[in-house]
Amino acid sequence: MPKSQTLINPLIKFISLFIISFNSLSDSPSTVMSAIANPSLPCPDSGPIRPSTPLIEFLERVQSTALVAFGDRDFDPKLYMDMSLKFDLGKANWAFERLPRLGSGVVPVRVFEGFVKECLNEAGSDLARHDPEDYVAVPEGFLSRVERAEVRGWALEVHSLWRNLSRRVVVEEPELHTLLRLPEPVMVPGSRFREVYYWDSYWVIRGLLASKMYDTAKSIVYNLIYLMDTYGIIPNGARAYYINRSQPPLLSGMVLDLYNRTGDLALVEKALPALLKEHNFWNSGIHKVVIADADGCKHSLNRYFAMWNEPRPETSTIDIESASKISNDSEKQHFYRELASAAESGWDFSSRWMRNQSDITTLATTSIIPVDLNAYILKMELDIVSLARATGKKHVVEQFLEASHQREKSIKAILWNDKMGQWLDYWLSGTNSCVEGHKWEACNQNQNAFVSNFIPYGSNRLEQMKLQSRKS
Repeated sequence: MPKSQTLINPLIKFISLFIISFNSLSDSPSTVMSAIANPSLPCPDSGPIRPSTPLIEFLERVQSTALVAFGDRDFDPKLYMDMSLKFDLGKANWAFERLPRLGSGVVPVRVFEGFVKECLNEAGSDLARHDPEDYVAVPEGFLSRVERAEVRGWALEVHSLWRNLSRRVVVEEPELHTLLRLPEPVMVPGSRFREVYYWDSYWVIRGLLASKMYDTAKSIVYNLIYLMDTYGIIPNGARAYYINRSQPPLLSGMVLDLYNRTGDLALVEKALPALLKEHNFWNSGIHKVVIADADGCKHSLNRYFAMWNEPRPETSTIDIESASKISNDSEKQHFYRELASAAESGWDFSSRWMRNQSDITTLATTSIIPVDLNAYILKMELDIVSLARATGKKHVVEQFLEASHQREKSIKAILWNDKMGQWLDYWLSGTNSCVEGHKWEACNQNQNAFVSNFIPYGSNRLEQMKLQSRKS
């Protein structure tokens, strides 16, 4: 097995969700920041912004009106962002502005329901069910080492869910939809999540490989490549309101897993340019941070940093309520960016990102150099080496071997804690986290235990680093 292949265990996502929840409940305010002497102050919010669209802004107003009409019990703000228009935005907005309102400005429930029925399509109506051509009820050689009948029956029941989750995007007029067009069939998580999600796709593909549905897995990869080529980013999810942030960069692992299973060089050739673009996305601009170690050597590492400083559209009403106790507009913008950046991490939300675990407004995601993100990017670099070698691109092999060596050194210098035997998130310190250079201080490593501290243990290359650091 290639050294770069084993970084992420497919169970890690579920373990992460458990520990995220545990940490959010168990950390006390006094311990969350105990290891960090001088966390950075918020940046002046001058980072880049991906502009919204008139459709998104309109649907946010519909969402807000729905909350007032129905109340917050069992209210799902995302539902209204996923509805598409039955006709052009100008006509829908005209109808919305003329809705009769009570003296308090509230639109009566029946009036609002009538508006929705007349002007909006149901959420999910722009997706059609799709039967995967490579699905068979009992794949040849499926879990051949599983002998217990009840376990095998359960596994086949899970396998059968692929038919329920497979969709094809049906968007003829993109200006009427928040759902993004995709050229190939998709697998959706299900329930209220009616679109493709980036890092979810990694585990989806691991499952599809176990089910021997190689063509379906390739379709997922081709869709992610399309998103990268179209938007210059693989968004959090395939919605217009998600293109202001990405998610943990796992596309290279998907491509390598598929190549190792199928030997499809055409897939690799198609994917490599997109992977180079994604590597550049994470290693330039706002995601890149330079830190000088104790000897003055400079190290380049990465952080989550969303291109957004307003309430997230899919949870706009919730974010506005969360920010209600912040009086300063600039501080609100900063808080909204931290919310979106935590969503970019996939850990939304955890005390890992908070200065005070009991107060979500103390989110400081952009001030943290995360262990897991930098391990994922190291794996991306090693994956690119393997894929470039397979296609004979020697200059790419040399470039990314060097990049991976530099990142190994940086991860060891900035994130490794020899006493604890773990990699630890590093909190940027000083005036603010947006200065061009930082100086490493041991006290800025977050010594709280998170599952992310152990993600590098899955990589043979990082395991070797750990052993070498104990000898040095």
